[in-house]
Amino acid sequence: MTKRFIIVGLIIAVFLGGLAWFQLVFKPQMIEQFVSKMQGAAPTVTTEEARTERWTPEIHAIGTVTAIRGVNLAPEISGIVEDYFFESGDDVEEGKLLVQLDDSVQRAELAANKATLKDAEINYDRQSKLVDRGAVSQAALDTATANRDSARAAVDQVSAIIEQKSVEAPFSGRIGLRTVEKGQYVPTGEGIVWLQALDPIWIDFPVPESAAGRIELGDPVRVNVDSHPERTFEGKITARDVRVSSDTRTLTLRATLKNLDKVLLPGMFGDVTVDSGEPKQYVTVPKTAVTYSLYGDAVWVAVPNDGKDREPNDKPSPESGGAQAAEADQGEAPDGQASDGDEAGTKPEAEQGPKLKAERRFVRVGPNRGDRVAILEGVKAGEEVITSGQLKLQPDSSVEVDNSERLKAPAELPRP
Repeated sequence: MTKRFIIVGLIIAVFLGGLAWFQLVFKPQMIEQFVSKMQGAAPTVTTEEARTERWTPEIHAIGTVTAIRGVNLAPEISGIVEDYFFESGDDVEEGKLLVQLDDSVQRAELAANKATLKDAEINYDRQSKLVDRGAVSQAALDTATANRDSARAAVDQVSAIIEQKSVEAPFSGRIGLRTVEKGQYVPTGEGIVWLQALDPIWIDFPVPESAAGRIELGDPVRVNVDSHPERTFEGKITARDVRVSSDTRTLTLRATLKNLDKVLLPGMFGDVTVDSGEPKQYVTVPKTAVTYSLYGDAVWVAVPNDGKDREPNDKPSPESGGAQAAEADQGEAPDGQASDGDEAGTKPEAEQGPKLKAERRFVRVGPNRGDRVAILEGVKAGEEVITSGQLKLQPDSSVEVDNSERLKAPAELPRP
């Protein structure tokens, strides 16, 4: 029995000893090796140089395209459509007949009224001659005059009604979608078709009260619309409202744009950019270089790695050690013998180990243009800012720069 207890005790002791060795010796060694490998491999990033650019201050707004002249044509009097003389999308000239309502009843009435007018004029002439000879009284002539004038007014009234049966273009422009057919009854005032004058065209947009004083009549504007993202439409400020909205504290401005091919249509919204003020000099970086957080905006800058800020566990990569050893051997090699570095040739920069470290700087961001943003404080022109790979970085950690796979700007990407 005692022997059995001794064997069991030895087994338990060996198991506990192995477990202790695994936890206290083997496991820490594996963790140290893993961390050492992870620390030895510097993350790869891309960089771009911060540069100085001159930008004109801009004011941005969202505007609505409006036709200089636009109207939904409607008849002044109800009637049946006898015929129409346009198709959807036609360009028409001022005065062109577009829709003719049935006026047969009015034309018959006009003929009767003209006959009455003719009889009244004959009677008036007869009474005038008789009055001159004293054959009739002045009252008879006055009655004949009233009858003639009444008949003439009746003719004019029916003629006006006939004119109202014709719908003409009040100005030159482009016709919208046709919504009437022959034989259709159209009530008074019901819209038949839209007519818009498209060239030139307006865009109305609000600007903050604080910025309104920096914009003058004649200032140039640029407009971009979603329907034609590849184009920029240019124009000038031509009018401004006489009051500031008490609800939004904005002032509405109006710009006039050229629209020769008539691609800008009323109702479109556009991104409006107004140049205001004198050009200013900014230090600019790609937008991808700026990281935004609740603690502030920051930019990672690639600076020379002097080794002072490197953590104790950081180890040079094998390539770096090999390069340093090759340099040492090259200096000690006797004359006539080529060192290993000479035999292999000069190694590329990417194989000589980390030479740069990442330095995080909090910055003050300014205006932006396209894919670049101005940095008002924190970065100087000529410094290399990191544009990709920021998520892998720690302050003062070594980095490898590889710009062969640099992210392309939106303007460089091919369009589908």
